[in-house]
Amino acid sequence: MLEKVPMTANGHLKLEQELKNLKHVQRPTIIKAIEEARAHGDLSENAEYHAAKEQQGMTESRIQVIEGSISRSEVIDPKDLSGNKVLFASTVTIADEDNVEFTYQIVGVDEVDVSAGKISHSSPIGRALIGRSLGDEVEVKTPSGDTYYEIVKIDFI
Repeated sequence: MLEKVPMTANGHLKLEQELKNLKHVQRPTIIKAIEEARAHGDLSENAEYHAAKEQQGMTESRIQVIEGSISRSEVIDPKDLSGNKVLFASTVTIADEDNVEFTYQIVGVDEVDVSAGKISHSSPIGRALIGRSLGDEVEVKTPSGDTYYEIVKIDFI
């Protein structure tokens, strides 16, 4: 049995939009570029043809990855969650030893955007936070050493 891929409703929607763009915009554009490059003759020295074929391969590969993720997805809406424990899709505010606060939403691997505060449930911080409660101190093992955080807020938004 294939393992479920947890993702937020927003992440699922973004994947569906990317898939639609790849299938209905990117794919036809690449096919047209391949046809135009073929019309130029000798394919062995045709850089446009080889570039378009490479782009086609990357696009088809990405389509397969997205379709696989969507077919195995387990969509979790944070609005359906509650409680005082950190769960997948919850938004957590943590404070480090210097009382500097960081806010992260725990999301699936396809949704990670650290600059937007979205971290994977399988990242070191994500793994350390899942299942912990408000006020808990967590230890995060990172390549640069162990760091300690206190959970100061848990939201389900």
